Amino acid sequence: MSVTLKASGVKKDWMLDADEYKAFIRWDKGNLVLSNGLIERVFKDGTTIRLNNLMTGEGMLRSVRPEAELEIDQVRIPVGGLVGQPIHNYLLPDWLKEMKVDSLSLKYVGYDTSSIKPRFEWKPRYEWISGKPVWPARGKELVLKYRADNSLIRLLEQRFLADENRTLIESSDFTKMIPQGWKVVVSASNKSNSFENEGKTGEILVPANTCAYAEKELSDDAQMIIAKINPGTDLSSDWGPGVAWISDKMNVKLYLCTAKSEFGLAVNGVKYELESSEYRPGESVFMKMQREKNALVCSFSYDGKKWKRLKTIPFSSDLLSRCVKIGKMDLRGGDSESDMKGNPGRCRVDLLNVLGSLPLENQSRQFTYLKDLEVNIHYEIYDGIPLISKWFTLVNNSGKPICLNSYKSEILAVMEPENTKVFDRSFVTPNMTVESDFVHANQQNNKDRYDNLMIQHHVHWERDSLYTTQVDWPMNIPCLLESYPEYGPAEDIADDEVFSSHRIWELFHDSWDRERKSLQVRKMYRIAAPWVSENPIFMHVRNADDKSVRKAIDQCAEVGFEMVIMTFWSGVNLEDDSPENISRMKRLADYAHSKGVALGGYSLLASRSVDKVNDVVMPSGHTPQFGASPCLESQWGQEYMHKLRTYFKETGQDILEHDGSYPGDECASVDHPGHKGLADSQWKQYQSIKKFYQDCRAEGIYLNIPDWYFMNGQNKTGMGYREANWSLPRKQQEIIERQNIYDGTWIKTPSMGWMMVPLVEYQGGGEAATIEPLKDHLPHYEMRLANNFGAGVIACYRGPQLFDTPETKAIVKKWVDFYKSHRAILDSDIIHLRRPDGNDWDGFIHVNPEIKEKGLLMVYNPLPHAIKKTIHVPLYYTGLKDQVTVCHSDGGKEIMSLNRDYSLTMDIEIPAYYCNWYIFK
Repeated sequence: MSVTLKASGVKKDWMLDADEYKAFIRWDKGNLVLSNGLIERVFKDGTTIRLNNLMTGEGMLRSVRPEAELEIDQVRIPVGGLVGQPIHNYLLPDWLKEMKVDSLSLKYVGYDTSSIKPRFEWKPRYEWISGKPVWPARGKELVLKYRADNSLIRLLEQRFLADENRTLIESSDFTKMIPQGWKVVVSASNKSNSFENEGKTGEILVPANTCAYAEKELSDDAQMIIAKINPGTDLSSDWGPGVAWISDKMNVKLYLCTAKSEFGLAVNGVKYELESSEYRPGESVFMKMQREKNALVCSFSYDGKKWKRLKTIPFSSDLLSRCVKIGKMDLRGGDSESDMKGNPGRCRVDLLNVLGSLPLENQSRQFTYLKDLEVNIHYEIYDGIPLISKWFTLVNNSGKPICLNSYKSEILAVMEPENTKVFDRSFVTPNMTVESDFVHANQQNNKDRYDNLMIQHHVHWERDSLYTTQVDWPMNIPCLLESYPEYGPAEDIADDEVFSSHRIWELFHDSWDRERKSLQVRKMYRIAAPWVSENPIFMHVRNADDKSVRKAIDQCAEVGFEMVIMTFWSGVNLEDDSPENISRMKRLADYAHSKGVALGGYSLLASRSVDKVNDVVMPSGHTPQFGASPCLESQWGQEYMHKLRTYFKETGQDILEHDGSYPGDECASVDHPGHKGLADSQWKQYQSIKKFYQDCRAEGIYLNIPDWYFMNGQNKTGMGYREANWSLPRKQQEIIERQNIYDGTWIKTPSMGWMMVPLVEYQGGGEAATIEPLKDHLPHYEMRLANNFGAGVIACYRGPQLFDTPETKAIVKKWVDFYKSHRAILDSDIIHLRRPDGNDWDGFIHVNPEIKEKGLLMVYNPLPHAIKKTIHVPLYYTGLKDQVTVCHSDGGKEIMSLNRDYSLTMDIEIPAYYCNWYIFK
């Protein structure tokens, strides 16, 4: 395996030698540049205008968007942003010269820089770490600052009295199908005339001066009509595409005179002179008619936000609305046609909204307090990896509480790798992996629906409504990256209080190769969440009585195991805060520590029901992810978290195995003390569990959690786990175990996942599935040890004992010693060679160019006879270049030459039902 570096500015492969790729922040031609030589994000006026992958030479940004979007006290406000980009397929520097700062956004006022700071405290357990993790990670932080100005305040006051706050009476999207209740009228003068062309609803194909429109009854409480129309290739005069308000005495048509490239207005068939033109041929335009007392105000907009008045005409308040029409009509809004029909052309109607009146309370709203809010967008860029992290903070200095109803912390319009019709098929998203610290359920159950390795909760590839020039007619291409909470957060922020959003990490890839991409994801975790490098060897003791636990501690100390976990169904109860239980658990912890062994226990949070008062109250149609779950912000939930904190503080234990951690369930209860209702329930629960895990890491408490809280301190999750598999016959468990390891190490380092070795019967299967008595199944027991330790994966050895005879003890100690002797390379990344299938050899190679043992090959034989093979071993990621010293597991040694692709051609021999290993130096 070799890699070609295509960009002239990147000379070394950062996966092997990243020393020269240091993060920096600098000014370049009036723009602020955040870069490390691998990736760069460039800002103008506090807005991202370039996002360049320097490894591949690709410019990834196709369109400028705000840096964030906040909804404060029900008012939606962009943060930064430039407007005026003509199309959104790509972005040219010349366009930026003409683009303006969005007047409706918070304005950029300056920036700060610093080194990266720790996002929480971590007390490393170096005795379980083979490498040299760095915390905080090395790199730079850029903080862009934004404030509200007087012009924004004025515009907000105007906007709050305008369209978006009115009652929505009718909303019709013509791009998907003819909306319900609409009647279509199409000229019969030619059989090819249509309101739906080639399957595209809303596309009108008729001669210039003929009719094709849709109409619907209009309620008397209608106060405003907004239509969006694309003129296309239509070349009409009086029959131009538009919208008509039909009343009992007046018919008003607002339209596009496409033949003359101007707007038109007619009342009862009589044309009016207009006050403004600014017509843009070929562009979609919004047209609005608004009742104001005894007048009708007609205006237009090219972005749906900033409106330009065309004409105000008399429109008596006692006029009764009859219907609304959209499309091509005559000047009276009727279906007559010209004798000179003209050439056919296409135009398109996209939507029509009918709005009612404004709520009375809107008229008294004031927005000057927004000037006393501080919004800071934070970026971190890391040394030696194309990785950027982003989040924002909101500081309330307004003298009053505010509510952050919702937000988007990232809005990134990136180049799509393909641009074709999507319909319902999968779609390749941009070559980047996005991680979040706002994640709950296990990552392996939340794969991206497209082609990325993963996509997290609260990070979404969305449709881009501004991207109207994409190939896909329904505009379904998922090419807009947005990050936002699924609910709320509906967070009340007091005066002088600071709110911090969730964080995301954007990792940009230099290749589509699966192994290389996954190696880069694993490197991201080692840098941004270095506690994943902690990899203690542990036992799951089946019973939590003093005698059983002490025996497990003694045996672990004798063979070199480093931790004992009082497992599920063992009788351990971390919620028991009685003096007797706390005292007993402290004595056991002290005994374990005297033997050099860590001790901790199991606790179940979700996937159980407490009672009707304290369980989550799910919205209609929703069920808890695990079938049942308490609300973490109920009284029971708050007491539960307090009990766990007390347990670890007073017992001094070292490990929490937290099963069914908070899975992201929302809760609609309005009676729980920790949240107001549905909107803030997910955010509040997540903040509680996140803070608890971070506090655990500050105290050095190891976290074994079958979910995905790695960015908040979690150490380990399941490598690949299905409970029923560990009740199968022993020989089948061996193959499945290696399959789970092979599959589980694509996006996880070996230390990030645990396996299961049930020494006693687990959930069934009887004697055939059980290793106990250990002495009677030594060959199988040894293979389970070899499978896991050879992969650098620590398993849960669940039972009453690790050994029952001196021979059993020797086997266990043999593989513990093997792991500890080669811990650094075994904890290193895995390159996948051949997936286990039970029919031939399988194996993988650990690689690490930074240590003496640069590679360790593990090969396994599931067959009843020896296997002899010639295989190609990829050594590119070992950093070895010409010759390599190969040390065999039988003690042999040889010097071999690498092939031109940095691979090694090797003859291997694996005994029946066993394994071999080879070390490369």
